[in-house]
Amino acid sequence: MRPQDPRVVVIGGGLAGITAAIALAESGAQVTLLEARPRLGGATCSFTRDGLTVDTGQHIFLGCCSAYRGLLGKLGMTAHAPLQDRFDVTVLAPGPAGQPRQARLRRTALPGPLHMLPALGRYPFLTKAERARVSLPALAMRRVDPADPGVDAQRFGDWLAARGQSERARRALWDLFTVSALNIAGDDASLALAATVVKTGLLGKNNAADIGVPALPLGELHGDAAAALLARLGAQVALSTKVASIEVIGSGTAEVTGSRTAEVTGSGATGGREDSGARFRVRLARPEGDAGLGAEIAADAVVLAVPHEKAAPLVPPDALPSGTVAAWSGLGASPIVNVHVIYDRPVTSLPFAAAIDSPVQWVFDRTSISGLGDGRSGGPQYLAISLSAADSYAEVPAASLRDQFVPALAELFPAARDAQVTEFFVTRERRATFRQGPGTGALRPKAGTRLPGLVLAGAWTDTGWPDTMEGAVRSGLSAAIELRQTLLACRPAALGSGPARPAEPAPGTAEPADPFEPNTSTSTIGVRQ
Repeated sequence: MRPQDPRVVVIGGGLAGITAAIALAESGAQVTLLEARPRLGGATCSFTRDGLTVDTGQHIFLGCCSAYRGLLGKLGMTAHAPLQDRFDVTVLAPGPAGQPRQARLRRTALPGPLHMLPALGRYPFLTKAERARVSLPALAMRRVDPADPGVDAQRFGDWLAARGQSERARRALWDLFTVSALNIAGDDASLALAATVVKTGLLGKNNAADIGVPALPLGELHGDAAAALLARLGAQVALSTKVASIEVIGSGTAEVTGSRTAEVTGSGATGGREDSGARFRVRLARPEGDAGLGAEIAADAVVLAVPHEKAAPLVPPDALPSGTVAAWSGLGASPIVNVHVIYDRPVTSLPFAAAIDSPVQWVFDRTSISGLGDGRSGGPQYLAISLSAADSYAEVPAASLRDQFVPALAELFPAARDAQVTEFFVTRERRATFRQGPGTGALRPKAGTRLPGLVLAGAWTDTGWPDTMEGAVRSGLSAAIELRQTLLACRPAALGSGPARPAEPAPGTAEPADPFEPNTSTSTIGVRQ
C-alpha cells in the first residue's frame, strides 16, 4: 500500500463487512477490519463442542443468490457450497398408524414460471381445489411491485387470503417458501418482502430456487476464507476489538459521536496514523486488546456494518435526517432456534427435508460436516432442526424442547423410534434478523449518509432484499460502491493501485453492477435457515 492510498475502517466482520472490505482492498484502499468477536463471519460462524463442529445456525442459499455466490467464488469456496441440479425438496408430515406422509417438490426443465406447475399439481397436502387456486396469487404476484410503499404496508397473509388461499394452503405450501426466508410467521410478513421471495423463487428463472447447502462449516466457508483473502490483499484484520465511538475530524477538533461502547459484530476497516487529511477518528473501547492499533484509528472513510441496534449509538448525530436512527428500533428482532439431536445410528437417508403439521420446520443431516462421521457406515447421525420465527421457543429450556422435538422427529423418521439419543443441545440466535413485517421498508436506510466517507452496511439496510446472506453481501457491495462514487472518487491515483475495482452502476439501471456476480445466475434474495 502507498501512503496516499485512502484509509478505510470497516466496523464489523460479518458478511456485509467482509464483502465491503474485500471490494475496497481490491480498489486500492488501505483497509482495516474491526470485529468484536474472536472470529469473522458474524451470524454465519462455527464453534466446537466436545469435538463436534457446530454452526451457529443452519444456512442455505438459492441459485438466484448471485452476490453471495460471487463472494463464495471470490473466497475460492464455490466447490464447497454445491447447488442442486434442480430444486428438489422432500416434505414430510406425521401420518396415520405412525407412518409419515411424504411429498416431493421437484421442478422440471420447463421455463419459469411453468417449472413448478407439475409438482404443485401433485402436491398431496392440499386438496384438488386448493391446488387449483394456487394459480390465483401466483398470477397476481407478477403485478406486485415490492418497491411500492403501499405494498410494504400489507400483510402477506391478508393478501393471500383475499386471493383464495385457505389457512391450510398458507401453512402447508406458502409457509415453506416464506417463513425460512423472512424469519417471521408467514401471515405476518411484509407483502413487499414476500413478493421478492415468491417472484424470484417461484415465478422467475427455472433455476432460481435451486438449493445450495454448504459442505463445510460456516466458519471455514466464510470467516477463515475471508481472513486469508484479506491478508493476501494487504488488509489488516483486528479481532476481539470493540469500537467505542466514531469522531468526525474538522478544523483541528473532533466531534465525539456514540457515547456508549458498542459491540462490533458486522464488517471491518483500516487503521493507522492520523494526519490533517483524515476525516474520521475511530476510538477503540479496549486499546490494550486491539492487536497493536493503539487507542484510535484515523480514517478517510468508515463502513459501519453492524446490526442496527449496535450501529445506532455509533452514528454521528448529523449523519442522517432527524429521527432516522431512533426509528431503527422499529425494525425489532426475530429469533432463530436450532435444535441439535445426535442418534446412535442413522435414522434417515435424506440430506434435508421440510415438515408440515409438525413443530419441525426444516431438518438437516449434519453428520459429515460436523466431523462426526460419513453417515453411511452405520455409526451415529447428527440432525439439526432449524426453527425460524422462533419467538415461542427462544426462552424455552432445552429439556422442554427435548420433550417436544425428539417425539416429533420420531413421527417423521420411524427409524428414530428405536434409536437412542446420545446428545441433545440447543443454540439460539435471539436477534437473528430484524422483524420483517409490514412497514419496515421505510425504516431501512440507504448505504450513503450526509457525511461524505461514512456509509452503512448490513442485511438490515435498504438492499431491496430480505435480511439474508444475499442481502448482507449486497449491502457490503453497495457501501463500497457508494464510497467509490463519492469520497474515494476524488482520489483516482490511489484507487488505481488496486488489482480490481467494484463495478460502476450498469447503464440504465438503478442497481449497481455486482463485481462478485457470477455470469450464470440472476440477482435476487438469499434464504437463511
